[in-house]
Amino acid sequence: MEIINIFFVIVIAPVIGGLLFGLDRKLTARLQKRMGPPILQPFYDLFKLFGKGRIASNQFQLISVSVYIACTILSLILLATGQDLLVLLFVLALGHIMLILGGFSVRSPYSQIGSQREILQLMAYEPLLVFMVIGTYLKTGSFLVSNLMTGSYKPLLISLPAFLLTQIIVMAIKLHKSPFDISASHHAHQELVRGIYTEFSGAQLALIEMAHWYELILLMGFIALLWQTNLVIGGLIAFACFLAVILLDNISARLTWKWMIRFAWSFGVGISVANLAAIYILR
Repeated sequence: MEIINIFFVIVIAPVIGGLLFGLDRKLTARLQKRMGPPILQPFYDLFKLFGKGRIASNQFQLISVSVYIACTILSLILLATGQDLLVLLFVLALGHIMLILGGFSVRSPYSQIGSQREILQLMAYEPLLVFMVIGTYLKTGSFLVSNLMTGSYKPLLISLPAFLLTQIIVMAIKLHKSPFDISASHHAHQELVRGIYTEFSGAQLALIEMAHWYELILLMGFIALLWQTNLVIGGLIAFACFLAVILLDNISARLTWKWMIRFAWSFGVGISVANLAAIYILR
């Protein structure tokens, strides 16, 4: 069974992630009254990037990208095989930090400032992931995903409703969606242009895009855990959250990094702590 899960993660997950990114671009275009590209456009772009020459400002860029996508895939494998959530978060954060260091390794001001802002994004969403893992432990007594799936527990969403909102925030920040697209933009419509990704090109940028596809499936997997008794329902909830992020991206403007930190640490952390306190009180 674990071999099947690993195969799904490595082969099928990026295909689904790429299709979801294509759906994102299509729905965004329709909301803006445009036709938009075909849903398969992310795959066309990926093949085009792999076909370009391998140019890198330095060797560390290659290392950082390789570690980034490897850690992202490993994080998803840990989730799919029912491993420890704390270890998963550590591996995911390690990959993100390596990408940031890759952005810092070049002298481009766009890349440097984008990397600085990427650190702020990491600081904004990481506590929300940690609090969700803590809430899961308080309800199940275990950090293992396998125990969540096999134990006779009620759906976690019933007792952890605040974490559905916090994971929407995490998804919006991780996918660089408005109002949280402060370190980079997929549409190059901000003062940093591509921000942290400015000096990545060709196969390196293709691997980063693939890592984003894996990350999207991972984030949706986190949300699906909130209805761990039926992953079909959990998957539908995760897909609804994905659509909510697309809508949020199209109805909001990009705001400052200070606002993002204040919002994540006040609203996000605030409702997380309130939900955890409610669990203690109602025990």
